[in-house]
Amino acid sequence: MVRPVCLENKVLPGWRGKLAAFAESQKTTNFIAAIIILNAITLGLETSDQVMASYGAFLHLTDQIFIGIFVVEMLVKILAYRLSFFRAGWNVFDFVIVAVSLLPANSGWSIVRALRIFRVLRLMSIVPQMRRVIDALLHAIPGMTSIIAVLMIVFYVGAVLATKLFGMHDIPELDALFGTVGASMFTLFQLMTLEGWADQIAQPTMEYFPWAGAYFIPFIVVTSFAVLNLFIGIIVDAMHIVQNEDLEGESDEIRDVVLKDNKKLMAEIKTLRKEIKDLKTSMKNQQ
Repeated sequence: MVRPVCLENKVLPGWRGKLAAFAESQKTTNFIAAIIILNAITLGLETSDQVMASYGAFLHLTDQIFIGIFVVEMLVKILAYRLSFFRAGWNVFDFVIVAVSLLPANSGWSIVRALRIFRVLRLMSIVPQMRRVIDALLHAIPGMTSIIAVLMIVFYVGAVLATKLFGMHDIPELDALFGTVGASMFTLFQLMTLEGWADQIAQPTMEYFPWAGAYFIPFIVVTSFAVLNLFIGIIVDAMHIVQNEDLEGESDEIRDVVLKDNKKLMAEIKTLRKEIKDLKTSMKNQQ
């Protein structure tokens, strides 16, 4: 459950607070997660003609029940948070997924309704560990954009070079691989993924150009082992940043709880001291 940032430290009044407490409770969260998983299973079963022939009506009924549960959940959140509900990105994501599920089945929207399987992605808004991974990917986007730009430059330069070296010699086998810059870029992408590069690319090329290995090996080293590892490094770094932010948030909460407890303890100590002082005074007066 994702509470909007503007309401994180705010106690909602009356029935809104009760609805929010119900929506945010661990039992409700576990129940919704279980429904999402069951719904994903039923949607998968709907792709089987044999299963639909035997249990189609039952699967359709369960799908309607699941949609009803998701709609009720969404209404509870909106009533509790009001317009602040839409100030949390994960809540907007959930709202869109549920809205897609309500599109009519027997119309031009039937293809769009196939996107109902994206309900499974709602698990990412419920499970904190999954949210952490997605947040890390979002943090990594700026750095990944720069690496993609560098990779595209390397690909373009390599494609132009490969086209001039291997694709302009009227050799049918090489024309399919390096006949144009576009074909060369696709071939180099296959080369980067290391998928059949030796049999399908390197060997046919080296039959005509024995020195072609001097081109392929440096390209593989630069793209597969250097640039792609930068993606992993940026994502790992983003994961550390997100985890540190979560730890800082948890430490702030712990500190606030400790401060509140200390204040209560100090107040109780002062009250106890005053009671002891009054007791001593009354005892002296009695003597």
